[in-house]
Amino acid sequence: PPAGFELLYQPDVVRLYLSILTESQNFNTLEAAAGALQNLSAGNWTWSTYIRATVRKERGLPVLVELLQSDSDKVVRAVSIALRNLSMDRRNKDLIGSYAMGELVRNLPSRQQRSAKNLEEDTVVAVLNTIHEIITDSSENARSLIQTQGIQKLVAISKSSNHSGRRAGGASHVLQMIWSYKELRNALQKDGWNKSHFQVKMLGLRFSYGNAWVEDVL
Repeated sequence: PPAGFELLYQPDVVRLYLSILTESQNFNTLEAAAGALQNLSAGNWTWSTYIRATVRKERGLPVLVELLQSDSDKVVRAVSIALRNLSMDRRNKDLIGSYAMGELVRNLPSRQQRSAKNLEEDTVVAVLNTIHEIITDSSENARSLIQTQGIQKLVAISKSSNHSGRRAGGASHVLQMIWSYKELRNALQKDGWNKSHFQVKMLGLRFSYGNAWVEDVL
């Protein structure tokens, strides 16, 4: 029988957190439950791989996607990071790309506002990092992003002086990943986009990506 830390990685624990995420109206509680799933699904070791599959089998992905609509900054951030970790599972990535992309894009700021729902910088960066993970090694998910009209927001973030280097860097890396899929370029060009929109030059800019600081020297 499981013992010690292994008790954290059992289906009953996942069901408990998903029940809290479904039933609670308290933002602090929702953030804590999403954060717990975020931590349990992080990394590449055996137990986190198991948790990623368990969340899917327990139908937890739709619960998390719905919480992207929350008015709470900290809930959106915790859920976004959880979805990023969960998308390291290939089947999860396909499902999240199909059903979460629209909600993720809606949480990005537009030209008219510095931040959607007044989301903090850390939350916008978390959303961008999640989108990047979802479209990595998945041209279909990149296609879903294009269909949500996300390119306009990403280009605006990457080029606007109103946005911090971290936001601009995150948006730039998403755009570069999209342009790397040659099969999508014709559709992008028909929509009026060209290579210059996707190859953003930011010399010497440092920005947070995941848990690491990255030097962008494009």
